[in-house]
Amino acid sequence: MPRQSKAANRIFQLRVSLQEIELPIWRRLLVPSNITLAKLHATLQEAMGWTFSHLHMFEIRDRRIGNPREDEDGEMKLEDEKKVKLDQLVGEGQALRYVYDFGDDWQHEVRVEKALEPDPRLHYPLCVAGARACPPEDVGGVGGYAEFLTALRDTRHDDHSQMLTWCGGMFDPEGFDVNAVNRALRRLR
Repeated sequence: MPRQSKAANRIFQLRVSLQEIELPIWRRLLVPSNITLAKLHATLQEAMGWTFSHLHMFEIRDRRIGNPREDEDGEMKLEDEKKVKLDQLVGEGQALRYVYDFGDDWQHEVRVEKALEPDPRLHYPLCVAGARACPPEDVGGVGGYAEFLTALRDTRHDDHSQMLTWCGGMFDPEGFDVNAVNRALRRLR
């Protein structure tokens, strides 16, 4: 059996940051450096708290990579994310963009903080840290999320009851549970 290259056996420590949000929403993930972008997409969905409900793509330099079936009209000209591995695009200190929900336009910076040796006691992907809850799906992007939070905080706000009902009765913008994320990531392995 052919031996994998040393680079393929590395673990990338990623910092994934949701852009343009006033209080930082981020996750620190450990992933195999040779993870496909399709699997990275699933990892990001689970880690951030998104629900696989919208289109997505990765961008780096002049390349757009995603699920070509989602690009039926061919306008975006997406490379197939199942055929592209993370370490083919970036290394330590480098970043790419992950865009989720082209309507709300959630922009994420995915930065490789460092490359590590794998720990045989751990299973990857793994979330090791993070901060704050992901905005609810279909909240209306950065501006809609700010309005949503304003309405939730003020019980006298005209939209308070409507927003509370819309989000299911409770939303804690400070909430983040690394164990819940890792339970979700376990299902991907």
